[in-house]
Amino acid sequence: MSGVETLRFLLGDQLTQDLSSLRDIDPARDVVVMAEVAEETTYVPHHPKKIALILSAMRHFAAELAAEGLRVDYVRLDDPDNSGSFGGELRRAAARHRPRRVVVCEPGEYRVLEAMRGWSEALELPVEIRDDDRFLCSRRDFADWAGGRRQLRMEHFYRWMRRRSGILMAGNAPKGGDWNFDKENRKRLPADTALPPSPAVAPDAVTTEVLDLVGRRFAGHFGRLEGFDFAVTRRDALALLQGFVDGALPRFGDYQDAMKQDAAVLFHAVISPYLNLGLLDPREVCAAVEAAYDAGRVPINAAEGFIRQVLGWREYVRGIYWLKMPDYAETNALAAERPLPGFYWTAETEMNCLRQCLGQTRDLAYAHHIQRLMVTGNFALLLGVRPKEICDWYLAVYADAFEWVELPNTHGMAIHADGGVLGSKPYAASGKYIDRMSDYCRNCAYDVKTTAEETSCPFNALYWNFLIEQEARIGKNPRMAMPYRNLARMDPEKRQAIAARARQVIAGFYA
Repeated sequence: MSGVETLRFLLGDQLTQDLSSLRDIDPARDVVVMAEVAEETTYVPHHPKKIALILSAMRHFAAELAAEGLRVDYVRLDDPDNSGSFGGELRRAAARHRPRRVVVCEPGEYRVLEAMRGWSEALELPVEIRDDDRFLCSRRDFADWAGGRRQLRMEHFYRWMRRRSGILMAGNAPKGGDWNFDKENRKRLPADTALPPSPAVAPDAVTTEVLDLVGRRFAGHFGRLEGFDFAVTRRDALALLQGFVDGALPRFGDYQDAMKQDAAVLFHAVISPYLNLGLLDPREVCAAVEAAYDAGRVPINAAEGFIRQVLGWREYVRGIYWLKMPDYAETNALAAERPLPGFYWTAETEMNCLRQCLGQTRDLAYAHHIQRLMVTGNFALLLGVRPKEICDWYLAVYADAFEWVELPNTHGMAIHADGGVLGSKPYAASGKYIDRMSDYCRNCAYDVKTTAEETSCPFNALYWNFLIEQEARIGKNPRMAMPYRNLARMDPEKRQAIAARARQVIAGFYA
């Protein structure tokens, strides 16, 4: 094939028809190139459901582009000539089409951007890397906001984003009379609360074919492929968004931090995979939620709590990622050096809270934010797991995990490895927090009400032991003043008993 002007090379999380690299496409002279490559499926052992979601969504998107008259050159994972890497597939596509240039949209991972920067020299062609403007705050705007600030606090960024976007604003004032209703969003779920059905889409023929491929090729990866029910098209993702707004959103605010035995979704939306793949746009998501509030269909704590996750937190962690990489990933402020316990990869543990969250992750490639932060993340923090090991685990096991969003959430928020760049304190907690926000402890082999006994909840001894071991590093943090005052009042014998129980717990994990 000759006469091609531009190759438009798309990645698997760039499934947006208005993508910057597609915006000026000439259907007569340009070719869209998409490739499923082995390197991206195995640089961490991604959950089979995650791999299937991305591959099926890519295939559906490629078909949509072709149906609109675009020339699409699509390479499947099982193509015998597939080189297995982005760079290799771009070289092969350039040889097939002999274009005058290549246009790409910036990726969501630093390592891929570094590779992209070498493509022009390798191909001996101009390669234009365009900004990813699907986000509400560009990398440049975030850097301008961050410039000169001593602390990069999300709440300050969030209010700035509300003002500049006009989202959930009434003139210069926040709708509902306040910026943040988080205090109203920490309710424990009553036992008799009726839950909405979990969002689900039945696999079509394309997805079924992908599931067969993934089942054969990635059988050794952590996670179950059975029961795949993710949306893989924009149409279905929009339907799930509307279903959430109409059904679960009114009670999302009250119970967004709650956890329940054998109940994965509760009142959560589970739309983050679709946002991160590009099937949904954050602007339309915020608009749908704000419209429901304006119409009186949802309370302000639900609307504001959800919009804060999208307009505030999602944009903020992306800004931190690109502002601080690549050095950010290498920090280890708490000198955590223990390996990740094996049960993170098996879900086999007598701690019911961890068994619930890890089992759910294995089965669904999903857990909501409190399960990730205050159960699996909190445990890794208290245990002192090496940052890279726990970050790689999160990146591998969740369907919505791409490094730009996963790394700051894990490295900064969950395990405080960045020393306070992202969060003002370590989110350390004993089993008391889990007992307050869930019913997990009722069905556990351990006693959440004791600390130093052989039957005591491991979280309890690990929490106090964490404070003892980290006192030189975090003891003067103003937000840690209360737990350290409580630690100071503890008599020496009790401290010794807690330390002994912590040693016993830790030894048990690595026996």
